[in-house]
Amino acid sequence: MNYENLYETLQPQHKSLKESLASLQKLSKTVTRETEGGEIRNLLKDLDTMAENAAALSSILETMKNAVSQFDTKTYFESGDFERQMLDACREKGVDVQGSSPVYEMFPYRVKLDMENQDVYLDRKKFQCMRPKSFVDMVQKSQEKLNKVAFNPSSFAGELADAYDTAILKLKRRPGADIYLSSLHKYLAPMSRFRKDYDQQSFAFDLARLYISGIEETKNGRRFQFGTSRDCSKPIRILDKNGREQFLSTICFYKQEV
Repeated sequence: MNYENLYETLQPQHKSLKESLASLQKLSKTVTRETEGGEIRNLLKDLDTMAENAAALSSILETMKNAVSQFDTKTYFESGDFERQMLDACREKGVDVQGSSPVYEMFPYRVKLDMENQDVYLDRKKFQCMRPKSFVDMVQKSQEKLNKVAFNPSSFAGELADAYDTAILKLKRRPGADIYLSSLHKYLAPMSRFRKDYDQQSFAFDLARLYISGIEETKNGRRFQFGTSRDCSKPIRILDKNGREQFLSTICFYKQEV
């Protein structure tokens, strides 16, 4: 199955529907004028024409309804056709996608397919979308919108340094030690209701923007450095300025010796 086939089938009907509605709207204005002016003969003629157009409109709607009702959304999802076409659309549009059914990452978004209810989740928001191309378009536009949001890398680096200092104290580590970035997230958003608004994906997106910015120290002169780890459960996946994936595991803040 492919929604695009249904889309192509409906396009001529949409055109006829638009034309029929425009004609009815025009006739409605004419009939109103004729009613006000007492033009009975013209009024009867135009009312007949409106009735014919309304019947044609009803036929168009019935044709569209029959075509849509024959599209088995349950089979479309459960067969994997929606999923495959979504991934194809990502490749066509250059949208980075990682993961496996039913959960994917379209950085920085988490996409989940609900096969049972034929719904698509973008992070926590549910969409009833049967057109993969349309969904991927929406993701791409959301990504572009996110990238246009003002971001101050120096301010974020300072906030990250504060979270790092808290982690050093809590974890009883020496200053300058590598701390897992995944651990710092809970110090940036210490309460669960805060983490709901600033989840791991949002954190990863800010880390990506900090990484891309190229700055290497905070406003007060403390330098920082990202690191990797052998622990496969710890890395945070980001995309660099060229759209290539990078895996950041740790960070350390330190004073550069003169």
